[in-house]
Amino acid sequence: MARRFRGSRIVVASHNRGKVTEIADLLEPYDIAGVSAGSLGLAEPEETGATFGENAAIKALASASASGEAALSDDSGLAVAALGGEPGIHSARWGGPRRDFALAMQKVEDALPPDAARDAAFVCALALAWPDGHVEIFEGRVEGQLVWPPRGTRGFGYDPMFVPKGGALTFGEMEPGAKHAISHRADAFGKLAAACFADAP
Repeated sequence: MARRFRGSRIVVASHNRGKVTEIADLLEPYDIAGVSAGSLGLAEPEETGATFGENAAIKALASASASGEAALSDDSGLAVAALGGEPGIHSARWGGPRRDFALAMQKVEDALPPDAARDAAFVCALALAWPDGHVEIFEGRVEGQLVWPPRGTRGFGYDPMFVPKGGALTFGEMEPGAKHAISHRADAFGKLAAACFADAP
């Protein structure tokens, strides 16, 4: 059985403003405040894992140990079928040192073979860690298609080039609430909340 979280504040183990905002929004209905690792001056650990779950755990455990509070980390990325699942856990690195996702999206488009299927998925692993080293990990996924050129200025990362299955708008075009309802992060968060939070909203 998963460990229950009983507090009222969780450190969001990320320096990515978009991720911090999305996770804080997901925590709000549970009366849990999310405070970013960046605002606490916590360092970002090196992500040496081979999977989304391993990298999420590395980040959550580092923030929990440094802050003395429970920490929640996200590791997520775009997995493109025609590219063998790449960029995958290296999604942010495709944007170079400046994490330029316009560049990263162009690299994905350029890497696709002519006439290749444009099937893709966003994958998210969430890790909730405690200062004593205990960690719970949950994974979510949303299937979709890549479009080009990118559309929309909402969201972050690869959102403007991803249309979820059955939809017409990219994640970059969708209202935040609509994206939250179906995203890979929401999928993972729903599993985490059911297992670790005492009371559902």
